[in-house]
Amino acid sequence: MTITDNGWDSRAWLDGEWLHREPRRPEVRPRLLAEVRLLPWLAPQLPVPVPIPEPTEYGVRHRLLVGERLEEASTALGRELGSFLRALHEVDPAEAVAHGGLDAATAAAAKAAFLEEARDQVLPLLPEAAQPAAAELLDRVNGVRTALIHADLGPEHLLVREGRISGVIDWTDAEIGDPALDLCWLLNDAPEAVAEGVAEAYAVTPELRRRARDWHCLGPWYGVHRGLLLGLPEDVESGLSGILARL
Repeated sequence: MTITDNGWDSRAWLDGEWLHREPRRPEVRPRLLAEVRLLPWLAPQLPVPVPIPEPTEYGVRHRLLVGERLEEASTALGRELGSFLRALHEVDPAEAVAHGGLDAATAAAAKAAFLEEARDQVLPLLPEAAQPAAAELLDRVNGVRTALIHADLGPEHLLVREGRISGVIDWTDAEIGDPALDLCWLLNDAPEAVAEGVAEAYAVTPELRRRARDWHCLGPWYGVHRGLLLGLPEDVESGLSGILARL
């Protein structure tokens, strides 16, 4: 089991069988603590393990879920993840908000603020020929908010042990949002066998696949935005290359 301290929102460390997480910025703390209410309610409704955190003086801790980040390629893993996402996206959204999930209006406002900053700061850095397609992408995303989503579902948050999903971790961003966001990495960047299994078990429609592609295309914009914010020119350059590659 490998623990890497590279989270943008929280830093993590092990103490015996406990995994501790501490917010890196004050605004992250309320969302980290929201996991204390959300995950105990959510866990019995899901077919895979999730952490059950408890508060500490500096953040939260939970018993370690043992596994390594998803790197295996099998349709069985994909089907397991597709079934997990169907269960997650079918929970009652109102109950999810009552138990700590970020409500749709607040989540939409935060995303709209990011998209506006991306339009003002990132779009002008792209070649002029690419700007119309990039602007259309910014117009399309953020229009659907129907289900509780994890909202940061990449390989580092999907743990595998002995060929099975042993945990889905880091629920700080959980919100009422577009189910396609949870599918964007799985359908577009995951190993082909995993993507096939997810699509089969989730019964992905063409419209859902299109929206997942849009969210996938938006991913590198965050790297550019963060690079501009923190003065990291290499992140800006690699992010711009990523945007152009995915348009």
